[in-house]
Amino acid sequence: MMNYLDFYQNIPSHLNPIAFQIGFFPVGWYSLMYLAAFLTVYLLLRWRLKNEKLSIYISIEKIESFILWAIFGVIIGGRLGYVLFYEPSYFFAHPLEMISPFDLAGNFIGLYGMSYHGGVLGVLAASFIFSKKNKISFFSLADFVIPAIPAGYFFGRIGNFLNGELYGRLTQSEWGMYFYNSMNLTWELRFPSQLLEAFFEGLVLFFILWVIRKYKWMKGNFLSAYLLGYGIFRFGIEFVREPDWQIGFVGQSLGLHLTLGQVYSVMMIFLVVGIYLGKSGILKSKKMVYNK
Repeated sequence: MMNYLDFYQNIPSHLNPIAFQIGFFPVGWYSLMYLAAFLTVYLLLRWRLKNEKLSIYISIEKIESFILWAIFGVIIGGRLGYVLFYEPSYFFAHPLEMISPFDLAGNFIGLYGMSYHGGVLGVLAASFIFSKKNKISFFSLADFVIPAIPAGYFFGRIGNFLNGELYGRLTQSEWGMYFYNSMNLTWELRFPSQLLEAFFEGLVLFFILWVIRKYKWMKGNFLSAYLLGYGIFRFGIEFVREPDWQIGFVGQSLGLHLTLGQVYSVMMIFLVVGIYLGKSGILKSKKMVYNK
């Protein structure tokens, strides 16, 4: 009889991060999950445009243009965020590695470091410029786009799981899975934090935002709702996620035992407070009113 627990806990050992290879160029599942994420968001936005009465007028062509802006925003912001937030000293000493997919030995490794929080800042900046360029209200654009975002984010975390990275802390729980630790070359039983993030920050948050997307009292508030929801879920899941190896825990001198992800999540929550404090003045200004 099959030992289902043994099968479950050893799933990562059966996964290959490379989906297929074209010549010497490997195509990873992580890259494919990024494409799946943007495709999912695009299809959901198209569906909204065709099936819902919206407070924003935007064409399918504009949606496609926005997706391209968002792709550049998340890639540039995510990469710069990793460089500046996680390993600034290393990349300042090796500046070419900020953009080079090859390591110092000449091996192709891709751009291995991406920051979610940097990606958010990149997409927000790209969205703001896009809204200005196309004379669309930034907050009405956010209300239209954000309910679909967590569905795409789900695929990003599945990509982390398939890549065998960003796993959780050591555990003896039956919920643990064996992940390969390249630092000590051993398989260790750890929480599958990538799957927890895919579920809560992806599916659960998507369900919440999708259900309330038509509520009038949510008008202008979806950016705040998303940042708040993600910040809360991420802060909680970080308690079982392994801290970044090059940083470890922070705030210990103050009696805290937090990860850098938790610090940035708290900053996101404070950003929501800032948006609420300044929103009424912004929304009432001539340039930021909703499109009729």
